[in-house]
Amino acid sequence: MNIVITGGAGFVGARLARTLLAGRQLSLAGATPASIDTITLVDRVPPPSDLAQDPRVSAVVGELNELLADAPERAVPPDTSLVFHLAAAVSGECEADFDLGMRSNFAATNALLEACRKLGTVPTLVFSSSLAVFGNSPEQPLPEVIDDNTLPTPQTSYGIQKFIAEQLVADYTRKGFINGRSVRLMTVSVRPGRPNGAASGFFSGMIREPLAGVRAACPVADETPVAISSPTRTIEGLIRAAEASDTQWGPRTALNLPSLSTTVGEMAAALGRVAGTAATDLLDRTPDPVIRRIVKSWPGRFETVRARALGLDSDASFDDVVLEYVRENPDEVRLSLRA
Repeated sequence: MNIVITGGAGFVGARLARTLLAGRQLSLAGATPASIDTITLVDRVPPPSDLAQDPRVSAVVGELNELLADAPERAVPPDTSLVFHLAAAVSGECEADFDLGMRSNFAATNALLEACRKLGTVPTLVFSSSLAVFGNSPEQPLPEVIDDNTLPTPQTSYGIQKFIAEQLVADYTRKGFINGRSVRLMTVSVRPGRPNGAASGFFSGMIREPLAGVRAACPVADETPVAISSPTRTIEGLIRAAEASDTQWGPRTALNLPSLSTTVGEMAAALGRVAGTAATDLLDRTPDPVIRRIVKSWPGRFETVRARALGLDSDASFDDVVLEYVRENPDEVRLSLRA
């Protein structure tokens, strides 16, 4: 089995690749488990060294749109059985640069779907959508709890682009070109590494940076709700979407992954319980109205019956999420932790 991961050199893509390689086989769409022979990582930058050195990994470096236009067989080899489409411009970038978002999130997805269609083999495609397809507005307020039947009402360019892509995946599936599964990722925290351009980036930064002894922005009010998913739970959701049989998966509409419902204030309190006031004193509470407007439009509570029927669950507490980051990134923690 050859698996393609767009955005494969990024944090989620690389973690997904490592998890798949460690498992060595996959039960694709409910079929008998098959060995994973090759994973093709497509990204603008080379993959991390551990993946680059794995003989089962093939790296294709370049802009996805250009690769799909000039050499689609490099980005999506003829023997591809499964594609995880993670590559995207993130929320803050899309608000600042409309053309970038349309090029990266709409045009690239459309080109990728066409490349999969031309294979003629109906590959499975797992698309990483976002909770940003749900947006609150005075004209059409969101319900208190988002469920599997809540109508998406995106309030940002990023959310609109993700919702358009969901519909494209659904229609290419309806036509029999691919076997598409769109999953709506929650806010992934805590991400290691450097901040990106996502409006949600501070949800990781407000934990990661203080643990490293560095001041961090926390630009929204404590009562701001947030739907969180740890990296571990996020990867579980992506893989389960690929493994579920058609009957288990159900309708062509996107699946909301389980989330931990919390608030910014509760996240800061969890940081304090793990690392004390030495960490929480490093939070810069200067408001950012642009970030606040985007984040405030997103929902904070989900009821995910479909996902739980697939065996997926949310994190138990944000304390557990912070401790997972500490265990996985000990070299990035500079503060003394509480016992």
